[in-house]
Amino acid sequence: MKNKKTLYDKLMDSHLVFENNSNALIYIDKHLIHEVTSPQAFEGLQIANRKPWRINANIAVPDHNVPTTERSAGIDSIEDPISKIQVQTLSENCKEFDIDEIPMNDIRQGIVHVVGPEQGITLPGMSIVCGDSHTSTHGALAALAIGIGTSEVEHVLATGCLWKSRAKNLKITVNGKLNPNVSSKDIALYIIGKIGTAGGTGYAIEFCGQTIKDLSIESRMTLCNMAIEAGARVGLVAVDDKTIEYIKNRPLAPKGDKWDKALAYWQTLHSDKDSDFDKSFEFDAKDIKPQVTWGTSPEMVCAIDENVPNPNNAKNETEKTSWENALKYTQLKANTKITDIKIDKVFIGSCSNSRIEDLRIAAEVVKDNHIADNIKLALVVPGSGLVKKQAEQEGIDKIFINAGFEWREAGCSMCLGMNDDKLSKGERCASTSNRNFEGRQGQGSFTHLVSPYTAARSAVFGKLN
Repeated sequence: MKNKKTLYDKLMDSHLVFENNSNALIYIDKHLIHEVTSPQAFEGLQIANRKPWRINANIAVPDHNVPTTERSAGIDSIEDPISKIQVQTLSENCKEFDIDEIPMNDIRQGIVHVVGPEQGITLPGMSIVCGDSHTSTHGALAALAIGIGTSEVEHVLATGCLWKSRAKNLKITVNGKLNPNVSSKDIALYIIGKIGTAGGTGYAIEFCGQTIKDLSIESRMTLCNMAIEAGARVGLVAVDDKTIEYIKNRPLAPKGDKWDKALAYWQTLHSDKDSDFDKSFEFDAKDIKPQVTWGTSPEMVCAIDENVPNPNNAKNETEKTSWENALKYTQLKANTKITDIKIDKVFIGSCSNSRIEDLRIAAEVVKDNHIADNIKLALVVPGSGLVKKQAEQEGIDKIFINAGFEWREAGCSMCLGMNDDKLSKGERCASTSNRNFEGRQGQGSFTHLVSPYTAARSAVFGKLN
């Protein structure tokens, strides 16, 4: 064991059951479950006649397949038969195995990575897993948060443990004051553009520096959410006063003496001074402008005031071919000004940018404005029923509605095309989600990843702006 430990090493060591060379068996404190990656896992338990190892370690929330329009009939509101079966199966499995579920018509329902921190399910120092790659989001609260596959979901249900090889440590430092209208989404996309989608492969990223300290907890969640798009297994931010203040009085946060004991432990959750990182990057906040992706990978990104890159300027043949393929798919021409790219739809939501802070930023932009005539649909999808309620109490819903946006129920929505909210072939979207792969939001569609600020401006101008 190292004397000087990184935050990641502290979290790994505190959950270590057994380690053999690079393979570590770690204890899992909390298991978040949704409807897409859990059916086969529950079926495996049934076939083997097993019960969950620790029932109260698990909590389920349907999010990927739930409709964001009228759903007073509950599961019967879901028209797509496959989506309906998945949500229904989750509910049935939770009843059979006595697992707590937040059903789709519960006001607490929402995207699992929004609900966890909001409810105080996610706490610093915990090990948290979910059958979803963007589980890294919870690392903003200094939790060891790992996305897992379906077979691992079954393993965690059955044993309360998980085999994971130990990651290397990557330190990303950002210092300085952010430019106006630049947010953590822009920081994330900027970093991915610099280090690539494989830059963090095999690493746990810890985000450090004054710029990160200045971010709100919700902004840090966006940053850690996008760590997976840099290839990392884990994204982390150390505990500070903002972390403690965010958690205090959450429904499931510790109370009384338990709070005092937890607080004493949480305050140790930072990398030791002079701890060793395997790799480091440093960035200056003043260099970061609003970012927008132009291609079919999060690393294909540039500043809003730049042009679509020319493949002839790529650094090697592999990158040149990749750029050429991306331009062919997205039907864009090299050297086109980003701000000349017209869009058809706008999506504000997803586990990256659907929290109250995100909605406030976007609402401020569209206030007293209206979406452009060429915008076929502009969606705002809150990350949870409670985010939706708070936004409505602040009058944010009215601002969006008056501007021509549709105000929806909570869910994953248009992030991944698993529900009714999809792009049609050939449609182009400014999206606050986290992936712009081919067909991600609908077969043959084009996705430009942006911040809530840029998405809102783009809706008003009818093109990326």
